[in-house]
Amino acid sequence: MFLKKLLRVGSTYCYYRAHSKQYTSFIRTLRTSSLHCEQKQDKDEKESKALIQRDAFDRIESKSKQTYLEAIRIFVNEDHIYRRGHVEFIYSAMKHMEEFGVHKDLEAYKSLIDVMPKGKFIPQNIFQAEFMHYPKQQQCIIDLLEQMEDCGVMPDFEMEDQLLNIFGKRGFPLRKYWRMMYWMPKFKNLSPFPVPDPLPTDTFELAKYAIERISGVDVTTVVTVYQTSDVKDSIDDTWIVSAQSGTQKKLLQEHDVTEPLYVEGPFKVWIKGNLINYFILRTKPKPSPEDDDVNLDDVSNLKVSLFNLRPPVGKHLKKIPSVHEQDDGTIFSLCATGTSSQDSLLSWIRHLENDGNPKLGEVQVVFTLKTGTKEVAKVGDEESQEKIEDK
Repeated sequence: MFLKKLLRVGSTYCYYRAHSKQYTSFIRTLRTSSLHCEQKQDKDEKESKALIQRDAFDRIESKSKQTYLEAIRIFVNEDHIYRRGHVEFIYSAMKHMEEFGVHKDLEAYKSLIDVMPKGKFIPQNIFQAEFMHYPKQQQCIIDLLEQMEDCGVMPDFEMEDQLLNIFGKRGFPLRKYWRMMYWMPKFKNLSPFPVPDPLPTDTFELAKYAIERISGVDVTTVVTVYQTSDVKDSIDDTWIVSAQSGTQKKLLQEHDVTEPLYVEGPFKVWIKGNLINYFILRTKPKPSPEDDDVNLDDVSNLKVSLFNLRPPVGKHLKKIPSVHEQDDGTIFSLCATGTSSQDSLLSWIRHLENDGNPKLGEVQVVFTLKTGTKEVAKVGDEESQEKIEDK
């Protein structure tokens, strides 16, 4: 028995030695990695294709919605079966959406979702569903939906069908979609001060809308548009949007000429991502008469009502302040100019003086304008810096 096994093994060994070169050359061609099975030329072509896909949006000269959607269609048609690199392509496309002006366009988001292969990422059992089957792809679409929510883009029912075909009814992106469809319609029309959609692109129209919205606390406010060219010796040639009510004119007429007025700003107001700078004309707050006569901490002369007597009545009648009389001062007017310069604000004061406010010609007006803080480094001394604030 032992001799039979020895003869069998020996014959197999001799046959292997005779044909070892042929077997060895065959085995060396077998690779488990796809990178070694491809030729070097195909590998270089694939790497160059990846670079082209990664920089496809940077090389587009005309930034528009049509070119953005065309770049997506080109990527889909190049590899319409496997869609290799689709996650990186979607992240790159999301990064360039604002440059192309499609960050608030629903069609662009649906085109990016359509880049995902259909049916491959659907979980087959409860464990795959709860442990986030294909987490990289699911997180990519969740980030896309987050960007939609940040930009105020509401999805539609067609997007639900897309997510259902890609990730199934147990996918995390579909759960995110359902939460968005529950909450976003509730908050869409909840603001008592709705902003027009679409917003005007002209800076003058945006400034006019911003001033109307800020001064809406007083229904008697009148918004007036001035031109700096109407003022003699004016340097700037721009527009001024000013707002002032009849109550503010009355308060300005009652103002003491010995107390100066202050032009402060610029203050910032955001209208759907558009920044508008505005300025105010104000004075110091008026002291209350009770602040001088009554000491709330003094209990030496405390009067207590006995036998159902009426409590002591105050000797001073306090006037109810208007909405323009705040704790930090009384606001007489506000404006926004095209250049936000001191010369345009000086023209604004001159227009207010000619528009029923003669008191401005007698009162001292102080311009306290704010600018950015600059850091100046001395030559030869890197550690010491000076901060200069222009006023």
